[in-house]
Amino acid sequence: MSTRFVERIAVEIDGDGEAVLMIHGLGGSSNVWTPLLPEFARMRAIRFDLPGSARSARVEGPLSIERFAQAALRVAAAAGVERAHVIAHSLGTIVAFHLAVTVPKFVRSLALFGPLLAPADPVRTALRARAAKARSEGEAGMQEIADSLVQAATSGETKAKRPVAIALVRELLMRQNADGYARTCEALADAQAADVARIACPTLLVTGDEDAVAPTQEVRRIGGQIAGSGVEILRGCGHWTTVEQPEACCALLRQFYARRMT
Repeated sequence: MSTRFVERIAVEIDGDGEAVLMIHGLGGSSNVWTPLLPEFARMRAIRFDLPGSARSARVEGPLSIERFAQAALRVAAAAGVERAHVIAHSLGTIVAFHLAVTVPKFVRSLALFGPLLAPADPVRTALRARAAKARSEGEAGMQEIADSLVQAATSGETKAKRPVAIALVRELLMRQNADGYARTCEALADAQAADVARIACPTLLVTGDEDAVAPTQEVRRIGGQIAGSGVEILRGCGHWTTVEQPEACCALLRQFYARRMT
C-alpha cells in the first residue's frame, strides 16, 4: 500500500492490473473500501479521500459535485490512468454518474452501492441543517451527528450483530473535520441529477433492504433508466453497504466483473 497527496487529496494505491477508482460518500473516507480490497487483489485499486473529507479536509472554497468529479479525474491522471472501472458509495455514486455521462471514455464500468441521483427537497433541507450544526457546534456537533446517523443509516441486523461495522461507521463520521463535513453536506444538498439514460457502460446497482437513503424502489427506478444495468438488494443491510455486508458485496462484484467485462 502506498499513500500520496495530489493537490492536498490523500490517495492510496494498491496492486497492479486494470485500474479501479473508488469514490466514497458523505462522512466516509478511503476506509469505506478496505473491507472489499481482497476482491481487487489483481487490479490496481485507487482510493482517495474526497476534498473536504478525512485526510483531504484542508481545501479552500465551496465544494460541489463538479469539483469532486474533477478531483477524481486529477487523481486518476496523477496515477497515469486514462480509463478505469469506477466503484462508488452514496454521494460518490452521484459523482460517478456524472463522470459516466460527461467523460464516458474514462469509465469502463460502474459498480455503485447505495446509489443516488440527487436528494429530494426535504433531504436537501435536512442536509443544510446538518451542515449548520456541524459548522456551529464543531466536534460536539459531529459526535451527535455520528450517533444519530449510526442509528438511522444502518440496519437492525447490523446494530444487533455487527458491532465492528457500527464502530467503523461511527468512527468515520465522528472523526470528520466539522467544516469540511459541513461543506460536503452543502455540496450534496446542491447536487443535480445526471442524465443516466446516456450511460452505456456495464452498471451494477446495489442497495440494502433497510436503506432509507437509497430505498429499493428508487434504486430499481434508476436501474430502469440505464440500459442493461443490474440491480441487487442485500437483505438485512442499511446504507453503509460495504461496511455492513462486505462479503456479499465482494460476491456481487466478483460476478459482475466476470459476467459483464469483455
